[in-house]
Amino acid sequence: MFKHAVIPFLVGASLLASAPFAHAATNLVFCSEGSPAGFDPGQYTTGTDFDASAETIYNRLSQFQRGGTAVEPGLATSWDVSPDNLTWTFHLRDGVKFHTTPYFTPTRDFNADDVLFTFNRMLDKDMPFRKAYPTEFPYFTDMGMDKNIAKVEKIDDKTVRFTLNTVDAAFIQNLAMSFASLQSAEYADKLLKEGKPADINQKPIGTGPFVFKSYQKDSNIRYTGNKDYWKPEDVKIDNLIFAITTDPSVRIQKLKKNECQVTLFPRPADLKALGEDTNLKMPHQAGFNLGYIAYNVMDKIKGSNEPNPMAQLKVRQALDMSVNKQQIIDSVYQGAGQLAVGSMPPTQWSYDTSIKDAPFDPEKAKQLLKEAGIKDGTEITLWAMPVQRPYNPNAKLMAEMLQSDWSKIGIKAKIMTYEWGEYIKRSKGGENGAMLIGWSGDNGDPDNWLGTLFGCDSLEGNNFSKWCDPQFDKLVKAAKATTDVAERTKLYQQAQQLLKSQVPMTPIAHSTVYQPMRKNVEDFKISPFGLNSFYGVSITK
Repeated sequence: MFKHAVIPFLVGASLLASAPFAHAATNLVFCSEGSPAGFDPGQYTTGTDFDASAETIYNRLSQFQRGGTAVEPGLATSWDVSPDNLTWTFHLRDGVKFHTTPYFTPTRDFNADDVLFTFNRMLDKDMPFRKAYPTEFPYFTDMGMDKNIAKVEKIDDKTVRFTLNTVDAAFIQNLAMSFASLQSAEYADKLLKEGKPADINQKPIGTGPFVFKSYQKDSNIRYTGNKDYWKPEDVKIDNLIFAITTDPSVRIQKLKKNECQVTLFPRPADLKALGEDTNLKMPHQAGFNLGYIAYNVMDKIKGSNEPNPMAQLKVRQALDMSVNKQQIIDSVYQGAGQLAVGSMPPTQWSYDTSIKDAPFDPEKAKQLLKEAGIKDGTEITLWAMPVQRPYNPNAKLMAEMLQSDWSKIGIKAKIMTYEWGEYIKRSKGGENGAMLIGWSGDNGDPDNWLGTLFGCDSLEGNNFSKWCDPQFDKLVKAAKATTDVAERTKLYQQAQQLLKSQVPMTPIAHSTVYQPMRKNVEDFKISPFGLNSFYGVSITK
């Protein structure tokens, strides 16, 4: 972790010494909240990983407008869709250069081979690079893209065609997501020949606005502005530094001392003081997010030989109706959150406003536990995140409050946590009990909530409840396979009703997103998807 006074100067100085810019360098330090697990976006699902890779180093075929949900051209300048919506033809941008670094010098510009490598690596487990460096692609599989993309073809160097098995109404939005970041096929070939394919995750090469320089785990990540970027007006920072600072109070101290110029996830208790600091500004907006409790519904939790109480619907109903949500909103979010009832935010189209929570009723909860044969004093595990997220500013406090709520109905919750990367990895493997987690929307489509978080294809990914209901899955897949918005809405609302009745999760809150920064930071846009992007951002002297 950075020391408060001297290290930021040393970091800036060391970067300036190697910066390729002749003018006085413009530096921006971002106090981020955690260490990324790696720099290969296809492998990951969290904003911490995407901020450090997809939002800095890479580009995608399509992209989201800064600060919005509308899709615009990225490395594809345009695309054509067949009348049956099954064939998508992308026309690629000319003159896009991959990064030159001490470990790689490209000999050609971006072309169709790079698109084929990126997607065939996710599709084909038998391709040479995938066999040399076996890994999983959770987003790709969670959304069923591994099953739905029939083939990816190179028409010529600047044209690529995707053929789908079924209509995917969110296909172009999905391709704008972080996991679909485009890799260099030439770099991959080099790594394969050298026997170092895993370096694709530690020494990244992209086409994005910033070039990776170095990474010290739990300390810092350094980048330089890409002077060959295909959209040069977006690169206004010469040196970008992620100062990894897990403690929210330390992040705020650094911001006030100008040791960093942008940070994230302030504690609700700090908002008033931040708003009164004349050197700072704090844009904010309603979060496109959801913090919730996921209940592991497997008969036996991985690593345990005991029956899992949460496999029973009555137990999940009892846990759900004994959560004092309003008390959590008041204490954890402190005015910066809105009570959640459904499985996605009310601002998401197709949200079902008729869904209601079960009444808060600890006495009925006790009766349900009795009917389920659950003895007083039964123990479950409750996993609490070690980091702040947009949807949960204080998971430790929330877990303690849930522990208290559930103790009143005879359930003993043992609070557990792990380092963030390990927390996600273990829970995807099914080791979690009840679990605090959440989601910030990725693409503005309902499937990104219902399919990605609760679909059967997501059981080894972001479906932390391990809940697979065939009827729910049928509804969600049918909704995704039509472009008729009215029909999609009807199907998604049926799916929301079914999910609410089966209680694989308890929604807690939608939080307001605050982004503290120095007043001289210009044109930073808050992402509805909970990401932090620095292209287009500048610093005034």
